[in-house]
Amino acid sequence: MVPEPCELGQLQIGYIQPVNDLGTPFLLATQVVAALRSVIGEQSAVLHEPTFSGNEWLYLKECLDSTFVSSVGKFVDRFEADLAAFTCAKHAVAVVNGTAALHIALKLAGVKSGDEVLIPALTFVATANAVTYCGGVPHFIDSEENTLGVDAEKLRDYLEHHTEQRSGQCINRITGKIIRALVPMHTFGHPVDLDRVMAVADDFNLALVEDAAESLGSYYHGRHTGTFGLMGTLSFNGNKTISTGGGGAILTDDAELARHAKHLTTTAKLPHAWEYRHDEIGYNYRLPNINAALGCAQLEQLPAMLAAKRKLFQRYQAAFATVSGIRLMEEPAQCQSNYWLQTLVLDAKYGDQRDFLLQATNDAGFMTRPAWVLMNELVPFKDFPRIDLAGAESLVQRLINIPSSSSLLQVVS
Repeated sequence: MVPEPCELGQLQIGYIQPVNDLGTPFLLATQVVAALRSVIGEQSAVLHEPTFSGNEWLYLKECLDSTFVSSVGKFVDRFEADLAAFTCAKHAVAVVNGTAALHIALKLAGVKSGDEVLIPALTFVATANAVTYCGGVPHFIDSEENTLGVDAEKLRDYLEHHTEQRSGQCINRITGKIIRALVPMHTFGHPVDLDRVMAVADDFNLALVEDAAESLGSYYHGRHTGTFGLMGTLSFNGNKTISTGGGGAILTDDAELARHAKHLTTTAKLPHAWEYRHDEIGYNYRLPNINAALGCAQLEQLPAMLAAKRKLFQRYQAAFATVSGIRLMEEPAQCQSNYWLQTLVLDAKYGDQRDFLLQATNDAGFMTRPAWVLMNELVPFKDFPRIDLAGAESLVQRLINIPSSSSLLQVVS
């Protein structure tokens, strides 16, 4: 019998109390809360909050004093240069948010009205929304256990049986539409298996656009995520590893794509001292200078933030080592994750206990959350094409994000 919420007050204890008569859900929840408390302490903790402990106030004041607070100013240029330097991308184009970045990246990758774009069903809704902004059709694909990202081998098998090549284009035999692009997403900061994903993209003539919104500071075989495909996109929302309040960026090694991205995101305005002339449909997507000022200060602290997140992972790893039925998500082999959101993965037999654990941990003052509802289950996307999603359907019932702020251990100490 699953206890009623009023009984969860017993979980406020600071040690593991085996209350076997209340059943396994209560026992597992007791262990999880105790493990969290052993790392975080007695204070409540939100899921992820930004850390402002560097030059944020100084740069914001400089920005305000200069009166350049909108889309023109030195901090925008500096932020782009610093991002490119950190990620080793040749070009970075700063925009208002990660969704805008993905929208423009897909547009520049050639996604047109009616084109299908392969994206994981297990992702944030922005990935699917960006496809529709181009008039495209999200085509949902499965995720695998080791990375929480695209299951490349399953996708390859699906494409071999459901598509054909015509004039260098991948055609969906069922719908007759072009499958134009593949968008892997690095879930919670963990790199997908990019070697296999890129091989699929190459073999089936798909443009590869990385959704690296969550993976600033993550590396696949020593190379930063977001720099493998034609383009990659980042997010600097308030809950990301670094924050500009709202913001995003496009990464690319292609100078012409970078130029075009900057042009489109600046309303496609032709340079002129006073005349407003626009040569194509553009978008008011440029990152304001005041947000970029915040980003410059945040980037200065990024190495320390990443180190703090890794230390938090190690503390959690030790705390959960003795909790049966749960594993802490660890970076894939030969990869370096930023550990944006620390994640518990329940064993399959405990998947039905996820919501009870969410209730118990939140009642105990620790903000936790499940993964997103699968995209194909959302009303706007329920009729779009998809492959068998058994992996994603299993994972979504077993994932729990736990408090992950880079300042969490500093607050505790």
